[in-house]
Amino acid sequence: MQELKEGDFVELDYTGKIAEEGAVFDTTSDEVAKQNGLHDSKATYGPVIVCLGKKHLIAGLEKNLIGKEAGKKYAFRIPPEDGFGNKSPQLIKLVSTNKFRQQQITPVPGLQVNMDGYIGTIKTVSGGRTVVDFNHPLSGKELEYEVEVKRIVTGVNEKADAILKLLGISMEKEIAGETLTLKSAAEIPKEVQDTLARKITDAVKEIKTVTVQVTKTPENSQQPNNKI
Repeated sequence: MQELKEGDFVELDYTGKIAEEGAVFDTTSDEVAKQNGLHDSKATYGPVIVCLGKKHLIAGLEKNLIGKEAGKKYAFRIPPEDGFGNKSPQLIKLVSTNKFRQQQITPVPGLQVNMDGYIGTIKTVSGGRTVVDFNHPLSGKELEYEVEVKRIVTGVNEKADAILKLLGISMEKEIAGETLTLKSAAEIPKEVQDTLARKITDAVKEIKTVTVQVTKTPENSQQPNNKI
């Protein structure tokens, strides 16, 4: 059986738990999500395809998968430093309670808030002071993962579909030789095109060139291809 290596696209089913509590925080299983009160009607459940070594998974999970075999199930225990990081005291801030009230927010422990673009969780409220923890909610936690490595993905078309999904790209695509063409209904800034091209070609080695084609509409009937 072929061993997994960095750069491989693999199809996985997994469930992640907080080791100490046994509480499920992430899963690809619709049934497990329902059983643990995590089900989201807008989410799509089922196996996911990721590229190992491209930070599509937490570091500890990627590290443990390297060298394993497709078609098998594994259980991994992951320390905080390889999961969501150790808790940093510097990310626990004391904030004036009035700052929340000015935004018509009543601060209570457990409430998640967005402050200047940073997500934090209110820990305590005492008088005019509120303690907000900007660490990841799972920082400092040891994790357990149950993983089934279903298969190694080898087809370039499926790899391209996977990387586009991971990047949140929903454009139509065509592959001809080593060129991937994305069809967009609107112009895409050159810097965004360059970033997309770099991420795609870095993961899908069979693709050397990415182009963006603006689909013809009455407003843009003559739009050239932009090679990136």
